[in-house]
Amino acid sequence: MTNEQEAARLHELPWRKSSYSGSGGGNCVEVAHAASTVHIRDSKERRGPVLSVAATPWAAFIESVAR
Repeated sequence: MTNEQEAARLHELPWRKSSYSGSGGGNCVEVAHAASTVHIRDSKERRGPVLSVAATPWAAFIESVAR
């Protein structure tokens, strides 16, 4: 798969904006789940870089942040 194909595939995923994102449109993070991977991006740069992590470490990170 080319980088362009991968970018198009990621763009088609259902993205959710964090409920803890800053008000007024700043500091917004969006997350999309796909199979065993979680993708994270800046909502202001939707065509920009995407951080992809395995679902298990992501779940551990979310659990530790929630405490």
